[in-house]
Amino acid sequence: MSEHVTAAERLAGGHAHHFKDGDAEFQACKSGMWIFLVTEVLFFSGLFVMYAVLRVFNHDMMHEAHQLLNWKLGATNTVILICSSLSMAMAVTAAQTGRTKDCVRNLWITELFAVGFLCVKYVEYSHKIHEGILPGALWHYAEMSVAKAPLFISVYFVMTGIHALHVIVGMGVIYSLIRRAGRGDFGPNYFTPVEMTGLYWHFVDLVWIYLFPLLYLVS
Repeated sequence: MSEHVTAAERLAGGHAHHFKDGDAEFQACKSGMWIFLVTEVLFFSGLFVMYAVLRVFNHDMMHEAHQLLNWKLGATNTVILICSSLSMAMAVTAAQTGRTKDCVRNLWITELFAVGFLCVKYVEYSHKIHEGILPGALWHYAEMSVAKAPLFISVYFVMTGIHALHVIVGMGVIYSLIRRAGRGDFGPNYFTPVEMTGLYWHFVDLVWIYLFPLLYLVS
């Protein structure tokens, strides 16, 4: 069998030549995605350790500085991403059962939720830029004189900025899935890209569920 398998061949149960069958190909892809997600966990773990060290040695500052964040906007984005995980799961199920229109619709819904998340983040970032609530030497917010408050804001921008970058990457992948699903590339015999993207998207949502209380609800 040729190494380059067409969408029609995959839907008929075809697979790349170096796999014995379609199931072996799917399991290899899934294992690869889990390995990738483990590396992502290690990457974000470093950021969470940085946060933990800062909180241990600057607890009072963290408590005061976190009040510069709008918890209502953070909560709104939490709801948005939870809903996007639901629509992504529905898209995966639709792909697995051959319901192309439902798959496309739910992928678009997920994409729109992601746009909503970034819009809320834009509102949040633009307000901080306007007020001068910025990292390090860029800080010029006169209404708070708490020592090291710019350090907390630096951590906030780094962690939420990297997370937003992951959302943008996910949006690009989801859009490519929308185009492929519209062509009828996915069905009961081949839905690997949709399911792998779903795993990635759930991971991105899970990271935010940790970021929200740690940054916005510091007690």
